[in-house]
Amino acid sequence: MNILLIGCGKMGGAMLRQWAEVPDNTFTVADPAATALPDGVRHVTKTTELEAAEFDVVIIAIKPQMIAGVLPDYAFALKPEGCFVSIAAGCSIASIAKVVGDRAIIRVMPNLAAMVGQGVSGLVANALCSDDLKARVTELVAQTGTCVELADEDQIDRLTAISGSGPGYVFELMRSYVAAAKSVGFDDETARKLVFDTISGTVETARQSDETLEDLRNSVTSKNGTTQAGLSQLMRDGQLEGLFHDTVQAAYARAVELR
Repeated sequence: MNILLIGCGKMGGAMLRQWAEVPDNTFTVADPAATALPDGVRHVTKTTELEAAEFDVVIIAIKPQMIAGVLPDYAFALKPEGCFVSIAAGCSIASIAKVVGDRAIIRVMPNLAAMVGQGVSGLVANALCSDDLKARVTELVAQTGTCVELADEDQIDRLTAISGSGPGYVFELMRSYVAAAKSVGFDDETARKLVFDTISGTVETARQSDETLEDLRNSVTSKNGTTQAGLSQLMRDGQLEGLFHDTVQAAYARAVELR
């Protein structure tokens, strides 16, 4: 596919670096501020450098508040049978349709781990998007990690609360965990290594196991041992589970507000 990427900030740039490693597609970036683009990526700064109906896909990677002012200038460059793909958080398909009209539109919600090829993205397409084009875009997004096709935009909002915002939750958990490690005498470098490697190793153990998370937890929790002592604080009165529930619900409610 011939693809135009409008905007190349943190998320757009992260996904582009993964896409550029796969030779199946060609990319053009439209962003005056873009620097250090991957080899083979074309860079334009003016719409006059583009041709009409040049691209199979136009990816919208600018801030939502910029879409109405910027996107109309680039709409001419999309082929009639092509589609717009938005990774702009909180911007609904209906909002994009108000700008570009009745066109095939796909909305994608990625997360930060796309920058290392381990992202989690949700995807939903409108009725004007062909199955073939939807499959090709799904394959493209999957090059940045996991891509889950969703039934509607409400599911996109729910996914946003879990995986879209999820890295923020995990970073804060890690920060708190590192601070706790330092409180028992480890220096910052050692504390970070202990926490990061403990988390990554535990995740991989769970990924490769057929046991439930509860069973895995119990398997490392000896009666009256150190793990039980720690868990009794972490889980007291159901506070941790309740906190995660409230966290996700708050993020989902905000995602709905931003539609």
